[in-house]
Amino acid sequence: MTKLLQWLGSLALLGGVWAALMLDLVGSHPLSPSWHQVLWALPTYLLVTFGCYSLGVVGYRLATFNDCQEASLELQAQIREARADLARHGMKF
Repeated sequence: MTKLLQWLGSLALLGGVWAALMLDLVGSHPLSPSWHQVLWALPTYLLVTFGCYSLGVVGYRLATFNDCQEASLELQAQIREARADLARHGMKF
């Protein structure tokens, strides 16, 4: 099972539970109006929370990103070689 299917399955399960609670399909006692207000905003709250978490993860990974000095030097050397080779074949920079 791919990660996408796991996420979609989890979202479908949560969405089904949310819809059942909103439509009073669960249990014999309906939820109070205050719980309906909380449940109505729950998907938006979860989406905003997920967005904040994602921004935090991206920010952390960006802050702890490793510099690869050897790879940078190797790439610059390859660029110099390519330019020299192209200059020998008549390309001007």
